[in-house]
Amino acid sequence: MTTITRSSPIILIAGHWLGAWAWDDVLKHLTADQPGAIAMTLPGLDGDDPGRATRTLDDQAAAVLDVFARLGVSEDQPATIVAHSGANAPVSLVLDRHPELIRRVVWVDSGPVATGSVFAPDLPEEVEELPLPPLDVLAQQASLEGLSAGVLERFQARAVPQPAPVLHQPVELTNDARRKVRTTLVCCSMPSAQVLELARAGHAMFAEVAQIEHLDVLDLPTGHWPMWSRPRDLAQAILSAASRVD
Repeated sequence: MTTITRSSPIILIAGHWLGAWAWDDVLKHLTADQPGAIAMTLPGLDGDDPGRATRTLDDQAAAVLDVFARLGVSEDQPATIVAHSGANAPVSLVLDRHPELIRRVVWVDSGPVATGSVFAPDLPEEVEELPLPPLDVLAQQASLEGLSAGVLERFQARAVPQPAPVLHQPVELTNDARRKVRTTLVCCSMPSAQVLELARAGHAMFAEVAQIEHLDVLDLPTGHWPMWSRPRDLAQAILSAASRVD
């Protein structure tokens, strides 16, 4: 049975509008115990990339696999991948294409998507990118609980518009082995009992959760961005999940 070692990496990927910087507060706590932990910025979310608005989900999945290659991830030394929010689409693709490279996936206020899923099917084709909405609009879409005025100001200042191709592209999944990867749900803005109830009921957003063969859940009550509202506790939750050997 695979156990986590100091050379077994943990890769953190934030959701829409965010880059590796979003994990800075978590990494301060996490790397003391697991120096192999890193955060990455998905293609399309690097503000210095002149072609970022054209990046796709396939580009994002390929970038994750490039990080795997750089870190020496293999079937004998698989990685733990941590996906927050909208990172679920590219990470679901990686799980589908190379489940053997992942020892555990940790979904942070997120979860796997089903095949055929499109994040924004109604987004007009002429839209090239989707900027972070005003905070009052954002608060209607996701909980801002626990975020200070300073954190919200930083969020607005550093957010990068989401590329439209990522929002338009259907997620195509074909490999049922993705459901065999050990999985942890870190439930924040919705309690795990409610998530599991919705999964059992076949709710479209959570239907894939019901198909996971090795699932554990952890409640971390806060808003949708726990990397800022409860960074120390989130780091401990990630480390605990990554260290599981069941």
